Amino acid sequence: MTGNVTGATTNATGAKPLTPRGERTRAALVAAARVIFERDGFGESRLIDITGQANVAAGSFYTYFASKEEILQAVLADAQEDMLHPGEPHVEVDDDDPTEVIAAANRAYFEAYARNAQLMVVLDQVAATHPDFRRLRRERTELFMRRNAKRIEDLQKRGLADPDLQPAMAASALSAMVSRMAYHYFTLEDADLWADDDVRPGMEALVFTATRLWVNAIGLRDWRAGAAASGTETSAE
Repeated sequence: MTGNVTGATTNATGAKPLTPRGERTRAALVAAARVIFERDGFGESRLIDITGQANVAAGSFYTYFASKEEILQAVLADAQEDMLHPGEPHVEVDDDDPTEVIAAANRAYFEAYARNAQLMVVLDQVAATHPDFRRLRRERTELFMRRNAKRIEDLQKRGLADPDLQPAMAASALSAMVSRMAYHYFTLEDADLWADDDVRPGMEALVFTATRLWVNAIGLRDWRAGAAASGTETSAE
């Protein structure tokens, strides 16, 4: 893919940084493109609809982007930033309590996924036919996996998680689990299949279930119980 979405913003040729007005126009195009992609999908979306949504001249598009693929890359870059760095948790978290930290991370992920659910559908669509977007999706998956592997490894070093687990492999499995839960809940709207007494589970149930599965999978509950029984429980507990 072409274009610069991580450094200083340039025009479509990458020749020079944009002026403040150019930055505003580019941002308007990206915001408009997101609306159109989410509404129409990538295949059916048209550049004329994007420029119309942004209220800019049709010919202005190519001042900032070389193609529809390039502007989708910019839209996805914004969404990825939101999902990787969704902001501070909405509840107070005890950093010394790994269960609370895991729950807060799961909540932040689910909330960010909810904000970007339709865009994730678009990414799946284009990844099926465009190798560049398939690579982008894989890179995003790897970022989450590495972050979770680091968390598991840290818990192992603190004596709080199953030491026999391979961090990267465990993180890959758990990341996939949470990602698919989010996909089914927010895009396929399969939550009705999980209902008890016809009550559709909400965010709290989603966070609780993902966190309990995470904690059990890495042996956190059993490991803490064993440490307490042997008198070796850490001060963090």
